Amino acid sequence: MNDLVLVTGGTGYIGGWCVAELLRRGYRVRATVRDRTRTGSVQAAVEPIAGSLDRLEFAQADLLSDDGWRAALAGVDHVLHVAAQLGISGDSGPETLIRTAVDGTRRVLRAATEAKVRRVVMTSAANAASHSSYTVDDITDETLWTDPDAPAVIPYRRAKTMAEKAAWNFVADTPEAPELTTILPGAVFGPILSPRTAGSVSIIARMLGGQLKWVPHIGLDVVDVRDLVDLHIRALESAPAAAQRFLGTGEFMWMRDIAAAIKHDLADQASAVSTRPAPDFIVRLAARRNPELSELIPALGRKNRHSTAKARDILGWRPRPAHDTVIDCARSLLEHGVG
Repeated sequence: MNDLVLVTGGTGYIGGWCVAELLRRGYRVRATVRDRTRTGSVQAAVEPIAGSLDRLEFAQADLLSDDGWRAALAGVDHVLHVAAQLGISGDSGPETLIRTAVDGTRRVLRAATEAKVRRVVMTSAANAASHSSYTVDDITDETLWTDPDAPAVIPYRRAKTMAEKAAWNFVADTPEAPELTTILPGAVFGPILSPRTAGSVSIIARMLGGQLKWVPHIGLDVVDVRDLVDLHIRALESAPAAAQRFLGTGEFMWMRDIAAAIKHDLADQASAVSTRPAPDFIVRLAARRNPELSELIPALGRKNRHSTAKARDILGWRPRPAHDTVIDCARSLLEHGVG
């Protein structure tokens, strides 16, 4: 296979797995990094899955700058745009989070258009296809769009929704734009490739390390990173996937059930894992002192689920059980000395 695929955010959790799996399947891969000194760590992380690294190259580019993107896209056939800032806005602030997501998406698409890329597969989020109100309890699909201006929508949801809308608007307004497909994952867990990419599964690391003394009443649509990457590649390869959104979620699990599963299956290795439920009022009190926790408050007790019927029917996608994903994640973290 001679197609060249650009993966944005090659140092990230999802990006690293995209690089590894594309190489394993025979693609040529170019991965973007913000810092050239990180290329060695990416190579070391993906090699056990990818095998040969002869078809891997790197380009330096940052979502907040125009520099490097034209060179990064030169000669590229397809793009997996997975680079993003993680979850809670934290120190970066909501404005930076949103600007990085929206402006970065436009930069990638502009450069992809100039390079005559055939298709861009972009990672959005299941929370971009969820009710803006946190009080609605039902199952949603890709036809629903989150209202980014709703008061209850936290900055991360707003950023992901606005970035995806910006991508679809760009393609609609640009005649020479590449085909676009968007993937909307839930909570991404599963094995890590290196300790440096453990950030997005840090909640399980905190469980294993005993830092999570109480488990909040929060539920997650769990998806395995390996299945999510498979969905991205299926979307890249499938003609009917063009101009489509695909939810990439898995089974719903409450955090207390995740903790219980890890404690049961890993036994002595998970002795520090707490299954003690945190009453909502305690979480709310703690959030008064911790701004990051305040962004979790709307999710307390919410059972928001998503349908993956479209990905199953059009792309033949079949995610593995959520239980297997969280156990594999925990085992991988322990093997890498995290947690």
